[in-house]
Amino acid sequence: MKVSDLYEMDETPPDAGNVTMNSDLADHPSKEGSGGRAIASVLDCLMSSSSLEEDTKWRVEALATVSNPNGFTLTNEAWIPVLDASGKSREVSLRGLFEQAGDIRAIACELPTQTFALLRLALAILHRSTGGPPGEAAWQTLWRDRGLPLKDLGDYLDEFQDRFDLLHPKQPFYQVADLRAEKDNTYGLERLIADVPNGMPFLTTRAGNGMESISPAEAARWLVHCQAFDPAGIKTGAVGDSRVKKGKGYSIGVGTLGNLGGVYLEGATLRETLLLNLVPFAPNWQRADERDVPVWEREAQTAAEESETTRGPYGLLSLYTWQSRRIRLFGDLNGITGAMIAIGDRLDWQDRHLTEPMSVWGRSAPREKEQKRTPIYLPRPHDHTRALWRGLQTLLPPPTPSTSEPPQRQSAMVLQWLARLTRDGNIGQDFQVRPRAVSVAYGTQQAVIDEVFSDTLTMNVLLLVEDSPLRTAAVDAAADAEAAVRALRGLATNLVRAAGGSDDSGEADRAAEQAYAVLDQVFRNWLARLGPESDPSTERTAWQRGVRRVVHRIGRELVEASGPVAWVGRTKLDRNGREIHYSSFQAEAWFRRDLAKALTLANDSNENQEVPA
Repeated sequence: MKVSDLYEMDETPPDAGNVTMNSDLADHPSKEGSGGRAIASVLDCLMSSSSLEEDTKWRVEALATVSNPNGFTLTNEAWIPVLDASGKSREVSLRGLFEQAGDIRAIACELPTQTFALLRLALAILHRSTGGPPGEAAWQTLWRDRGLPLKDLGDYLDEFQDRFDLLHPKQPFYQVADLRAEKDNTYGLERLIADVPNGMPFLTTRAGNGMESISPAEAARWLVHCQAFDPAGIKTGAVGDSRVKKGKGYSIGVGTLGNLGGVYLEGATLRETLLLNLVPFAPNWQRADERDVPVWEREAQTAAEESETTRGPYGLLSLYTWQSRRIRLFGDLNGITGAMIAIGDRLDWQDRHLTEPMSVWGRSAPREKEQKRTPIYLPRPHDHTRALWRGLQTLLPPPTPSTSEPPQRQSAMVLQWLARLTRDGNIGQDFQVRPRAVSVAYGTQQAVIDEVFSDTLTMNVLLLVEDSPLRTAAVDAAADAEAAVRALRGLATNLVRAAGGSDDSGEADRAAEQAYAVLDQVFRNWLARLGPESDPSTERTAWQRGVRRVVHRIGRELVEASGPVAWVGRTKLDRNGREIHYSSFQAEAWFRRDLAKALTLANDSNENQEVPA
């Protein structure tokens, strides 16, 4: 079939002999999509042209296999927001994402959780196209090549193109075509779009026309996000689902990724990002299982929950494309106007740390007690109340345990994999990488999204190696800051006591927030500066001196602002019933003593003297 046969066209196709393939045509927006009527005729001529260059032919062949003229095929249509090397935002198709990966800086969606979900989708495709990769040597070959294996990617996307059609009449992407409720309902977009609180539209800037209809491209992004991070709670009951009672589908928990403390690695380009997170199928890493395939390679799902005997998950491909919801979009190429969302397949994350490579994990004492065995690991969402660097020790791979006791935590496998590559010399010791953390905090009964967390750190790869002195220095430096801020909190509390105030006045918290706000960028800059030539002892000493300057300055400001009442002070009983006289002078003396204990490497000779209590 010719591409132009898919459209009702009155125009006469141009003469093939007058058509040449150039960069303008290759990058033309209408090249990516099933709706480009004008380009269709040109493509027919290109396909018959013997002068078509081999390295671009796979793109043209893909456009010639359009099967649904009214569809929105994610392989060809531009729908993924990216940031290119020049800092400009644009949208690309799945094909364009891989083809231009070397020139794209990053996937850049509305929410970091959306970016995370789309990255996992792209990784599932890349895993299948590379056959794993089947081992470390195969990964090294991909890393050394200048581009991704476009021919393999193109062939794979051609094979499953129909399954990536958002509007396919029988097997729409990530949906159930005939999903319906027992009673006819009108569905809006508020349940699909994560930045619109369901039932509370006044809490969002999206209103009016923005809630009546969205483009298929935007709908596709929110569809992938919904499968990954949809809140828990009662959903619309789908006909054909035996779990439905009185028209309601009762909660099976949040979406697939809602319980994770998501972690992935960012490189200088999207190509680097994809490969750094492409953990191979190899011993001690990922286990190959022929049953582990992405959802588009399986039979189209129905409204019913799939049987536990067949649904898996059998590996990371199942996890990357897990269908935690049954969804049906309503609309057409002109706009998506609503979405029905029902409960899908349940997933228990227990002990999947050897399968899921993009999360931090911790031991679960309640489950270990209940099941009478150890260890049992569950994913651990990030602490949204503090910056990523303050919990650096929980992010990095832990040191080799000195006892037989199983470790309390496990770092993300993607970090362990990069540490392995660094130790083996496959990644240079001067390589800089950015681990990014992503997670969601849910509200009441996990039925609403309260907060989306995202943070990243630029660091040298040596910080990921368990026995690296540079890693030890960085972890200890984060602890230095915590200790110094504790001393500052003590100062703020003692100044309040000296002025006759209450310990729970909040002054200590405000002082700590001020210190962390200043130290935040200082630490990030210091961490990014570390490299293979850095001396860990010298760098940590320099860090402690910087912390001392910041915290000491804030402390002096607190003392100066405390006023004459605090200078005079007052006597109060301590926890042991002893009388203690609190004054701004004494509070500052205690502060200087505690700060010296916290930052021993930064002390000058005149600051090592003990300050009497």
